[in-house]
Amino acid sequence: MNIAKIMHNNFKNVEKIVYGRGSFDQLDSILDPVRSENDGFMVFIVDNYFNGRPLVDRIPVKYGDVIEFVDVDPKEPTTEQIDEIRDRIREQNGMPSGVIGIGGGSIMDIAKALSLMFTNEGSSQLYQGLNLIKKPGIYHAGVPTISGTGAECSMTAVLTGPVKKLGLKCEWTVFNQIVLDPDLTASVPTNQWFYTGMDTYIHCIEAETGQYFNTFSKAYGDEALRLCREVYLGDNAGQSSENNEKLMMASLFGGLSLTYSEVGVCHALSYGLSYVFGTKHGYANCLAFNHLEDFYGKPVQEFKQMVERHNIDLPQNLAAGWTNEEIAKMAEISYNLPHMWRHALGDDWETKITQKDIEELFRRM
Repeated sequence: MNIAKIMHNNFKNVEKIVYGRGSFDQLDSILDPVRSENDGFMVFIVDNYFNGRPLVDRIPVKYGDVIEFVDVDPKEPTTEQIDEIRDRIREQNGMPSGVIGIGGGSIMDIAKALSLMFTNEGSSQLYQGLNLIKKPGIYHAGVPTISGTGAECSMTAVLTGPVKKLGLKCEWTVFNQIVLDPDLTASVPTNQWFYTGMDTYIHCIEAETGQYFNTFSKAYGDEALRLCREVYLGDNAGQSSENNEKLMMASLFGGLSLTYSEVGVCHALSYGLSYVFGTKHGYANCLAFNHLEDFYGKPVQEFKQMVERHNIDLPQNLAAGWTNEEIAKMAEISYNLPHMWRHALGDDWETKITQKDIEELFRRM
């Protein structure tokens, strides 16, 4: 009797992690052994928020290094943006020794995508999907300055292209090194702290409410949810040094939980919002999750308690200002993410939801 083999996800984790207050100051010694590779210079991709702020003076920039300040507000990373930065640096400076991303999830994704595109020919839009990358990228390190996206440990670099929003996803996307310094998250504005932190919360809720959920995912996800609930609903809820540490760990654990499971309805809708309106990912997730109680039940009620507890700005009736064409386009983008719908609704998901049904989900917002 022939028994079909089950193919398990054999994923690659981050190679090295340094954690702790002040650990950012170890970045120089961490990078030093890598500087002999290729043309001997580093590319620092830094959130433009820090341009002119004290953190910039602590970045270990040496002669020949490139520091690229990137404005990720309000737009998310695009394939065109990645291609332009890659081509310009290759032409003016050569092949870097490594790429270091310092910022939030979008900066992490830009750094990961650039690492891959320095060694793979053509536009990054050719590689949007699973295991389409042909060659390993160059060394890349991530330094998150906000917690929640899980981008510091994910094997995906999410980009918006001319046709779709989809990640460059393979084992080579994963960072060689991450630096987790909770002190770097101290200046995050309250709304952004909430929207991005909720990305972790929603990651874990979606991971555990679908067919790919498993014990590995549960172990990380349960701890991430416990930490999120302490940060946003506990006796000492709010932004504080202690809670910054908890949220940084929740982000890491939530990302690892998701790596061995999948996201679902909320993320599919958020991709539509981001593609059509350029809505930032965490904010888009919050806009969608707020109206998905029929899919996720009590966690949506808990989410609403968190919104109220921290007086978060989460507008209603946005759909009243959207055209039918915009709603249809968002539904099309969302529908064309079968891996998310399959996880959420099962292998027969196409019999359970249509593109028109998804349009109605957007009209709730």
